[in-house]
Amino acid sequence: MPRLRLSLLAAGLLVAAAGAEAQTLRIAFKASMDGTDPHQTFTPNRNAQLHVWETLVTQDATLRPRPLLAESWRAVDPVTWEFKLRRDAIFHDGSPFTSADAAFSILRARAATGPRTYAAAVRNVAGVETPDAHTLIVRTTVPTPLQPDFLAAIAILNARAAEGAVDADFNGGRAAIGTGPYRWGRWTPQQDVTFERSPNWRGAPEPWARVQIRFVPNDSARVAGLLAGDVDVIDNVPTGLHQRVRENANLQLVNGYSVFTHYFYLDAMSAQIPNATGADGQPLPSNPLRDLRVRRAINHAINRVALADRVMEGSATATGQIAAPGLIGHVPNLALPEFNPARARALLAEAGYPNGFTLTVHCTQDRFAGDARTCQAIGQMLTAVGIRTVVEALPMPIYLRRSATLTPGGAPELSAHLAMFGSSSGIASEGLTALLRTPNAARAHGGWNRTRFSNAEFDAMLDRVDSEFDPETRERLTQEAIRWVADNVPLAPVFHVGASWGAKRGLVMTPRADQYTMATEIRPAP
Repeated sequence: MPRLRLSLLAAGLLVAAAGAEAQTLRIAFKASMDGTDPHQTFTPNRNAQLHVWETLVTQDATLRPRPLLAESWRAVDPVTWEFKLRRDAIFHDGSPFTSADAAFSILRARAATGPRTYAAAVRNVAGVETPDAHTLIVRTTVPTPLQPDFLAAIAILNARAAEGAVDADFNGGRAAIGTGPYRWGRWTPQQDVTFERSPNWRGAPEPWARVQIRFVPNDSARVAGLLAGDVDVIDNVPTGLHQRVRENANLQLVNGYSVFTHYFYLDAMSAQIPNATGADGQPLPSNPLRDLRVRRAINHAINRVALADRVMEGSATATGQIAAPGLIGHVPNLALPEFNPARARALLAEAGYPNGFTLTVHCTQDRFAGDARTCQAIGQMLTAVGIRTVVEALPMPIYLRRSATLTPGGAPELSAHLAMFGSSSGIASEGLTALLRTPNAARAHGGWNRTRFSNAEFDAMLDRVDSEFDPETRERLTQEAIRWVADNVPLAPVFHVGASWGAKRGLVMTPRADQYTMATEIRPAP
């Protein structure tokens, strides 16, 4: 009899263990976390941390702002925002979320130092006030209509637990306390991070009792793990491995738009550039890229649809604008630049280059799958219309250094270069500010303006966007700025880089434009 009881007990434990395993969601990330402080930026870190720490304002799958810990907000005056906070949010230690926690978190994020912080999101915050436990007042130094949107970057910490905390305190220590649906479990660098379902979560319990995120940087190994059933979901499925996922009856390929766009950066400012030469191999006396007709010729020479469908194997979407469909500022009716080699040659002749010229084009070779192939293909397209192109594909660190370097004559070292860029906010005006606004470090303008583009008319358009508090009007003004870029071609968007995941059948997941993989957006199929 004792043996029978022992056998039944063992069987019961096996059933319980099997049930627990069934409630574990296993995800494989390409990139590894390198820290746990929620106020230090790095995409894999933030993707994981958002399971534990929430924000006042969240972003939906197309990165549009939605209430989260803040139920509502309003502009009291041009430099004052009032946020009404949830009353039912509870930290994992059982303590209630209050305005003091929100104020602490904003000020902590503003004071963060180093190259990777969210301080820019609260750079205009002059101070915060807490008139009661569920009201937060944010005062800014200048009118900041997008301040609620920017707060989507700021994780709300437990003020008591996080006071004086350093990175080590967040890795399962005293500071690892949020209000999210999962509690922090354990982070093993270069290996994995785990979360446990929170019993204090205010909403319906998550379907996953445990979430394990493994770090598998090798693409083939990540796909192999999915095929073998070792993981349930993987991110960043490269185009060359899409078919392996599609062919497996137990798996599905999930595709969506991403916030990233592939651009052709063109130096339209320098009087002379080092990378444009004549038939004699000597630099041209004047910069051909300053002529709008030449830039438009380049636009007409690029077959964007062929690049997206063939070179990128369908994992990109041809475009002529900065914002992908669904993102703030996307212009639904903006026509794709026409692929018209004859028109390109005619424009070059009108600009005084009937025989074309030679141009060295630089690009990345390891930023995303297909970047070097895209660069070579664009080089062939330009050569076909008379711009004889020499392609130099660079490793990302070298590209970043050279794209920020000036020649002795003061021109950017890279005159025409291709790279991917995406604003984490998903707001097109923020991308335009980073890429094309006149560089101004004090105002955080032009942080990615590698061609030093500067145009007073364009800057004024973005000034109007920045001063507009009505979201619909602001989006309309942003769309006008996007049309201006399409007409004047200071840079040429080529395609929106797609996002791809592999998942087991029987799971339903929402693809996000920021390419995050959230357990909170993965559900068993009904």
